[in-house]
Amino acid sequence: MGMQDAATRAPTGLAVHAGTAAAMVAFAANSVLARAALATGAADPVGYTAIRLVAGAAALSLLARRRTAVAAPGPAGDPIAAAALFAYALAFSLGYVRVGAATGALILFAAVQGGMIGWNVLRGARPSRRQTAGLAVAAVALVALLAPGLHAPDPLGAATMALSGAAWAVYTLRAGAGDPLRRTAANFRLAAPMAVAALLLPGVRIDVGAEGVLLAIASGALASGLGYAVWYAVLPALPRNTAAVVQLSVPAIAAVAGVVLLGEPLGLATLLPALAILGGVFLALRDPAAR
Repeated sequence: MGMQDAATRAPTGLAVHAGTAAAMVAFAANSVLARAALATGAADPVGYTAIRLVAGAAALSLLARRRTAVAAPGPAGDPIAAAALFAYALAFSLGYVRVGAATGALILFAAVQGGMIGWNVLRGARPSRRQTAGLAVAAVALVALLAPGLHAPDPLGAATMALSGAAWAVYTLRAGAGDPLRRTAANFRLAAPMAVAALLLPGVRIDVGAEGVLLAIASGALASGLGYAVWYAVLPALPRNTAAVVQLSVPAIAAVAGVVLLGEPLGLATLLPALAILGGVFLALRDPAAR
């Protein structure tokens, strides 16, 4: 995540806390909205993805244009980042056909963090003992969550959500310099046509009702578009380590929302591994070496 241009002033105090909380709720809402649309058959995964990315591209472009005082053209976007964004969004939709909001958000989060930390290790970074212990706890807990049993999530759904998280890790690692909101808008504009083109692939069955359209637009324009705008506005005021740790709240918010709004069960077989995963990642991210 990059810093904003000089035309934007970072908020302070209460505005930072409120904005951070709003952004985390928005990110968690993506899981709830997708599950609400895809588990009920209100939308098919490919159609939902296309509407979400088109709505996100439109909202982000409008927000970036209104917010910045810079008259120069925005960035052209990164084709590799855009492809990773499309892969993330499509796998996200496919996964939420089979897994609940809480489980999906947790697997996604673990895959993102694992992918990013793994990439840093491959590049020569040496995790400290504290980081290693935290990641080990998270990995064991994730295995426990996915282990075959009465409450185990659907294996294909879990694998698809992990793929979505890996794609998002690639997208995050491709982040460049400059205004992150304008860069994100540009990448959404490149990813949206990919999603629309996927609708034309052989064997793709488009089945999106009015409710599915509304849920996809809400995910793209509000949870993604407005969520990123708020997040990038408060990000310069947050210490790097704090910005990473606060995102631990997203799976927890998604879990609570899944129970309250969707009536999804949340038994100990899911809750205990989930807490261990979040605790392990928290331990790794709080290590001074990770700052």
